[in-house]
Amino acid sequence: MKIEIPNTYLDHSINNYLKRLQFFLVKDHSVSILKSVQEETTIDLFYFVSQSGIAGIALIKSFEHAMVLSVSDLQLRRGWSPHIWKKRYGTEQITVSLQEPADEVDWGDIYRKIKIDTPKSALWNEINELLFAAKIQLIEFVIENFHNLQKHAQNSDIEATYYPKRTPKDSEISQNKMISENFALIKLSEANRFPAISCLKGRSYKLILRKL
Repeated sequence: MKIEIPNTYLDHSINNYLKRLQFFLVKDHSVSILKSVQEETTIDLFYFVSQSGIAGIALIKSFEHAMVLSVSDLQLRRGWSPHIWKKRYGTEQITVSLQEPADEVDWGDIYRKIKIDTPKSALWNEINELLFAAKIQLIEFVIENFHNLQKHAQNSDIEATYYPKRTPKDSEISQNKMISENFALIKLSEANRFPAISCLKGRSYKLILRKL
């Protein structure tokens, strides 16, 4: 089987997991990890793992199967980084959905979901460990069941919550709140991509939280 996995975020921490997956799959399959979405081609399986844009229908139709891994409980929640927004407000369970690509964000038919329980004390890197393990599990599920995959359409009658794309501004710490009040935000701030930022007396400071 020929498999391609584009990940356009070069600094994304899932890259190490994808390389590990590629190492195990290469014995039986042709696996490529791409830095950009390629033009039309004829391959068996195409995964969108961490994608900054939406692929066109022409590209999608050139694959026997195209999949999108979303860290969201489709169709209740759509958009970018729903799990981060949920965790900031105290939700402990995260859902990873495997869906078919669609013209509209997170409107594809659903193949499978995995629910993950995350500890309240979990930092961003520990949450990522759980998320990436679930994503790899879903990729392996599709490979094992490639010729017998079943999907179901999302219910258009259910109103979904849409989350905005995360920006560095969303990781700024409020100076008017105590550390305990800012803790949920700080622990979810990925050190490289979205560090927690504190602005004080005209200067900006990066806050990095580590467990002892």
